[in-house]
Amino acid sequence: MTNKSEGKKLQEKLTHKWKNVWETLDSSEKEKIFDINEEYKDFLDKGKTEREAAMEIIKVARENGYISIDEIRERGIRPTHGMKIYANNKDKSVVLFVLGKEKLEKGMNIIGSHLDAPRIDLKQFPLYEDSDFALLKTHYYGGIKKYQWVTLPLALHGVVVKSNGEKVNIVIGEDENDPVFFITDLLPHLAKDQMAKKMDEGITGEGLNILIGSIPYKDGEISEKVKLNVLNILNEKYGIIEEDFTTAEFEIVPAGKSRDVGIDRSMVGGYGQDDRACAFTSLRAILDIDTPNKTAVALFVDKEEIGSVGNTSMESKFFENTVSELIDIIEEKYSELIVKRALANSCVLS
Repeated sequence: MTNKSEGKKLQEKLTHKWKNVWETLDSSEKEKIFDINEEYKDFLDKGKTEREAAMEIIKVARENGYISIDEIRERGIRPTHGMKIYANNKDKSVVLFVLGKEKLEKGMNIIGSHLDAPRIDLKQFPLYEDSDFALLKTHYYGGIKKYQWVTLPLALHGVVVKSNGEKVNIVIGEDENDPVFFITDLLPHLAKDQMAKKMDEGITGEGLNILIGSIPYKDGEISEKVKLNVLNILNEKYGIIEEDFTTAEFEIVPAGKSRDVGIDRSMVGGYGQDDRACAFTSLRAILDIDTPNKTAVALFVDKEEIGSVGNTSMESKFFENTVSELIDIIEEKYSELIVKRALANSCVLS
């Protein structure tokens, strides 16, 4: 056996040796990871938009004994330690609390993640006809690599509020019997000029229009027959008209379910893993908490991909207002100073 040099000994003593995590796991731990990954893939598939992810979190929370802060106030329930409470902000951000043994004034342990992901949104009047094709005008949300979105099967997820106030949820492209949508691209032998451009110039934001139909409505007296046929199909199936797009929120996302990646199934391929990987693990973590010393909080917010602006983001007063509401319910006498102390004494992992 060779003697180790002084430098080698010092290196082993002072430096950290990174290991592949799979090499550190026993068979039962590996099995648990694969089981959790099935839950994770299901979460990704059910929450492809921030609305859907928020609703899935609330559904799972209620199944695990959480009660809304509005319900607590309406029923006059006096919260006690161990109680599980949630608040919903416009169906786009959610916060879960597990009340601790210590008073809220002593602070909270908070973990935060975001539910939004880069995507393509429809404009307010998106539908138009060009060269006997019906297309949808779009604008992209967050930082996307535009070239990745062409010739990719796409699904439409959204909500429409009709003129009578009815809210209609629409998802097209996720069921195996649904049609899907595409952003078209040039064939290689027609794309000489395009391929000579810089990567960010070959596919432009203005060119990310969604192909939605090509069959004309049979009437010789009208123009834009393909557009009319698409509107007719939407009206027959969902009861909406073109004007309803102005009170709709439609998002275009990759179609299809999350899949295992690799012959060893060691990775996951799926849309929206930034930051729903953190949202899922935060949710799983807080569901495992019983009665902590400090109140445990999982915070799920929107709009991170565009700078956390707006009333469903971290720049909003949603979390602070919810803490104020909670203190007002818990304490015999509400004080703004208690709210400030609760926030000041908290620890946050983002």
